[in-house]
Amino acid sequence: MRYLLCIILGLVLSSMTIYDIKFEDAKTNKVFDLSKYRGKVIMIVNTASMCGFTKQYNEMQALWDKYKNNNFVIIAVPTNDFGSQEPKSDDEIVNFCEVNFDINFPIMKKVTSKGEDRHDFFKLVKKDFSMFSGPKWNFYKYIYDKEGKPLGWFSSVTKPNAKKIVDLIEKNISK
Repeated sequence: MRYLLCIILGLVLSSMTIYDIKFEDAKTNKVFDLSKYRGKVIMIVNTASMCGFTKQYNEMQALWDKYKNNNFVIIAVPTNDFGSQEPKSDDEIVNFCEVNFDINFPIMKKVTSKGEDRHDFFKLVKKDFSMFSGPKWNFYKYIYDKEGKPLGWFSSVTKPNAKKIVDLIEKNISK
C-alpha cells in the first residue's frame, strides 16, 4: 500500500507546477494562491526571525520596492526547521518583520520545509531545481519566470541583492 501511495504522489508531483502551490497569508489568514501570479517573476524565500541571515529582509524589501510594479513578487515563507530559529507565532512573525524591517511584501504562515511533512512547495523545489536544492538552512531563494518555469535557486549565503540574482530578475521581468 505504501508503495502505491508513493507512486501516486510521484505522479501528482510530476505534473505539479508553481501555479498549483497554495500557502496561507499570515496577515489575512486567507489562501494565498500562486496561480494569481502568472505573468510575474516569483521569488520565494524560506525565512526565520532569529537567524544570522535575518538582515537579508532589508535586501528583500529593497527588491520588492524596486520591482513590485514590474511583474515581480517576493514572498517570505517562514520555517522553524533550522536551529529552531523561527519559534514565533505567525502574528509575531508579521509584527517582527513590519517593526524591524518595514516589510510590506507578502508573508506566509509558517510551514515545514524538510522531511516527509514538508509543504508542497518544498517538494516541488526538488523536482524543479534538483535534489540538492531543498533548503539546508534559512534564507534559501527560489526564482521562477513569468511562465512558472524554474530560473534558479540560491543558498543562504547569497544575498537577495547579489548581482546574479538582480540580473536574473531584471532579465526576466523585461521579457
